[in-house]
Amino acid sequence: MTVPFESHNDGGLPDEGFKNLQRVFGHHLQQAQGGMAFCVYRNGEPLARFYGGSTTRRPAAGANWADWADGADGAESWGPKTLAVMFSGTKGVVATLAAMLVERGLLDVRRPVADYWPEFAAGGKEGVPVYQLLNHTVGLPYVDPDPAGEDSFHDNAANAEVLAAQVPLWEPGSKVAYHAITYGYLLTELFRRVTGKSVSQLLSELISTPLGLEIYLGLPEELDPRLATIFRSDSYVISTYLQDPERRKIVERMYGQLLTGEKDHFNSPEMHRGQMAAGGGIATADAMASLYSRLADPDGGLVSAASLAEATRTWSEGLDAINDRPLRFGLGYELADPIGTYGPVEPAFGHSGAGGGLHGAWPDRNVGFSFLTNEMLAENQDTRVKDLLRELARLV
Repeated sequence: MTVPFESHNDGGLPDEGFKNLQRVFGHHLQQAQGGMAFCVYRNGEPLARFYGGSTTRRPAAGANWADWADGADGAESWGPKTLAVMFSGTKGVVATLAAMLVERGLLDVRRPVADYWPEFAAGGKEGVPVYQLLNHTVGLPYVDPDPAGEDSFHDNAANAEVLAAQVPLWEPGSKVAYHAITYGYLLTELFRRVTGKSVSQLLSELISTPLGLEIYLGLPEELDPRLATIFRSDSYVISTYLQDPERRKIVERMYGQLLTGEKDHFNSPEMHRGQMAAGGGIATADAMASLYSRLADPDGGLVSAASLAEATRTWSEGLDAINDRPLRFGLGYELADPIGTYGPVEPAFGHSGAGGGLHGAWPDRNVGFSFLTNEMLAENQDTRVKDLLRELARLV
């Protein structure tokens, strides 16, 4: 049976083009074992929205949807209120907080980190500027040694303390390599030193509450019933560009089996309640599309056009020194890259997430978009969001 889905042409997009978006979304949904949403906003208002599939894993793609949607194993149809873990899509939210702190004069990205966080000067890092934390060039891609304790992965303060004392793997600024987990520990502690507040407080005070957006670092327990269950496809792998077995060991150290191990980290209460600023953000697709549309709007009120231009110009680029994947970063934001992560439109900025999620903006077209899913696919197999963005580019 065909998997049904919701679609809304809120902005009066041309009928033929909107139907092409429907077709692409529906095509990928029929192959899915989970659910997904794709939302496009302009100036904080919806242009087009799609929701479908299941908030839990179906037994197999093509299984009888009528039976499954009746509530098997807690399944619900994915809808506008469905929340999901964004993985590294969280980093774009943290980059937005950084840009807002810079604009308020609380943070200077060219000053040494140690000016705000004195302990960070250890290990030869006394001159490391803030921007090297944001553009993934600082050379601290994993925590060494791991803090003691069974639940140390979720302990931001303990991991930050180790990173402050740690010697970088390379001269800071000389190489770019994705700091998949440590980005969160570093920025969480830096924000605390600058403002005296947790990253969750800052998110709530600066973004979520004033804009009425459902974006969380630390999900309130009463919202758990709306949360989709994350799962990996049977063929899911990480770092699909990497062939070197020695550097594969570094990747394994970086992630600590977070994405591929037996323990179900991303469906755990510890992750949902924690403030994991590199990958633990939870949101709706509408909220993320609205956020990026406000950033893309020069009168959106989050940061000035000049501040956004500074945050989204190229601050680092090249082949990832660990993963061999082409990278291009602003101040915490991913930017349009040679492999077309953000579709056929430039300029573009935002952040992708493990398994296929993507949230971002095309500022010259004044739109923000979000693709959110609970089914993790390997990057070299996943065309869902690229296919959707290709069709969207013909419409806006």
